[in-house]
Parts: sequence; C-alpha cells; structure tokens
Amino acid sequence: MPEPRLATPADAAEIACLRSENILSEPLDETRLTTCTDQLALRLQNGGGARAYVVDSPAGGLATCALGLVHPVLPAPKYPKGLAARIHAVATDPAHRRRGYAKAALSALLDHLEHEGVTLYELYASDGSAPLYEQLGFAADPALMRMTRFPAAVEGSAS
Repeated sequence: MPEPRLATPADAAEIACLRSENILSEPLDETRLTTCTDQLALRLQNGGGARAYVVDSPAGGLATCALGLVHPVLPAPKYPKGLAARIHAVATDPAHRRRGYAKAALSALLDHLEHEGVTLYELYASDGSAPLYEQLGFAADPALMRMTRFPAAVEGSAS
C-alpha cells in the first residue's frame, strides 16, 4: 500500500476535487472549486491553518485525502496548548476504496496534529464512515449541535 504523505499547496486542487466529488451533497461549480483550491493552497503553506495527508494513486493523482483545519481555542486542562482541529474532509476516489487508504491518511494526520499539540478533534461522520472514526477513537456526542446561518438580506438589496 502506498504510504500517506504530508500534502503541499500543489495538492490543493486535487484535495478540493476529492471533497467536492465524494463528500458534498452537490459538487462545487468551477468558480467555487477554484475559490476552495486557492484558499486551501494558502492554508497548506507553512504557518497556515490546514494540514492534510494524502495517498497517491499508483495511476497518478490522489487516491485519498484527510484534511484537518487547525484553530485556536481558549486553553483548558484538556486543551493545554489551546489548539483544536476540525477534520474537514476524508475522501477516497471510488476506484481506490476498501484498501485502507483513508484510515492510513487519517491516522497520519491525527499523529501529525498530536505532535503539534492539538488535543480537541471534531468531525462530521456519515453512517458509512462512522465505524472508521470509531476505530480511531472518535465517539458520538449527543450534546454537539450544528447550525448554518446566512446573513439576512439587507432591505432594498437585490435578491
């Protein structure tokens, strides 16, 4: 099995595509895909807030990605360095599934983040991916809630 490697800004386009095609309920259009790629490339640079591990496909391109977004939280006994990570995407190209690539990439990402001092991890798990995350130590949290809010339209503006 190919070994996971730390992603670079040059991997941003393929990571964005894997996320768009395999995770999102509706794939991104070209404009949004370009925006995601540009933002991710910046965040994958040294000092940026993204970390990712990828597995290269033997045929070229990426087979799998595991992407985490690191952000500060207020320090507490369970978060001594005040660092948390949201596992934003774990995606595998359909032609490469059931080979352990996602587990390998996510394990490498979690080890990397642990060495950086991250102690709080969160992610969204689909029914199909939950067993993998549970194997790696994640647990469901009934107290965790989520909401998406868009700014209210300004009165008199075009809709």
